[in-house]
Amino acid sequence: RVWDAGCSTGEEAYSLSIIFHEENLSDKCRIYATDINQKVISEASEGIFNITEMAKYTTNYNKSGGKYAFSDYYHAKYQRAIFEDFLKKNIVFSVHNLVTDGSFNEFNLIVCRNVLIYFDKDLQEKILGLFFQSLKMFGFLALGNKESLFLSRYSRYFEEVDKTQKIYRKIKE
Repeated sequence: RVWDAGCSTGEEAYSLSIIFHEENLSDKCRIYATDINQKVISEASEGIFNITEMAKYTTNYNKSGGKYAFSDYYHAKYQRAIFEDFLKKNIVFSVHNLVTDGSFNEFNLIVCRNVLIYFDKDLQEKILGLFFQSLKMFGFLALGNKESLFLSRYSRYFEEVDKTQKIYRKIKE
């Protein structure tokens, strides 16, 4: 189980789906992509993006070591790129407020990149508490490049896995 918290229009959720597909893990995973904004959740669930973004996404895909042609994952129509349905089948898009809503599952990975920067310190702590509560033991938390877990009271429950990419693993309950 993977939680893409603050997923916005879904680019990261589809990237995760592609990774799991290429590693033959699609049938073993579920991605929960949430955001506070119903409009962006609706947009994300459609999997339709501006075709002009595909060049940038293709470059990123190739840099990350993608195994196939990125164009295999979408088809173009009317200046739009429409992601293939098989990428959507294991993604659940839903509205969720990180500040007021509670935990809704136990996750192996939580991805919340560049969302915490929009909250003050108290709300960041509250959200990190939600992530701590929602992560399985030895689960991973991925934050944005301007965010840090080590300024939090929850830091003692995690070990840093990748300092550059801000990836942490839960090591204590």
